[in-house]
Amino acid sequence: AGADDKKLSGVLKKMALTDIKGVEEVNIFKNDGTVIHITGPKIQASIPSNTYVVSGSTENRRIEELIPGILSQLGPESMDYLRSYADMMKAATGGAGAMDSVEEGEEEDDEVPDLVENFEEAAAK
Repeated sequence: AGADDKKLSGVLKKMALTDIKGVEEVNIFKNDGTVIHITGPKIQASIPSNTYVVSGSTENRRIEELIPGILSQLGPESMDYLRSYADMMKAATGGAGAMDSVEEGEEEDDEVPDLVENFEEAAAK
């Protein structure tokens, strides 16, 4: 492993990588709903060779553990995973949602009341 590290660092030096500062975290989203989360990463880039090197201390975490901070980073695949996770959680809790809290026979405030009189008769008075 030590020889591989030396070869890798030699290749990276030849690529003339530049440091990218100011990145607080990097999240790599995997298809199974896990995220490789790196806080305080060291990022180097070689734009001409389209190569980026991200190094630092990593954690494997679930998408749901990082919400709401990562919502702006999610792509369509991750949003689909999140929707299915929400459906699964709703099913596990018996389908209780915000709108399910209205008791039977109780009306919501936003509903339009029923028509109880004839407007033409009321206008003729």
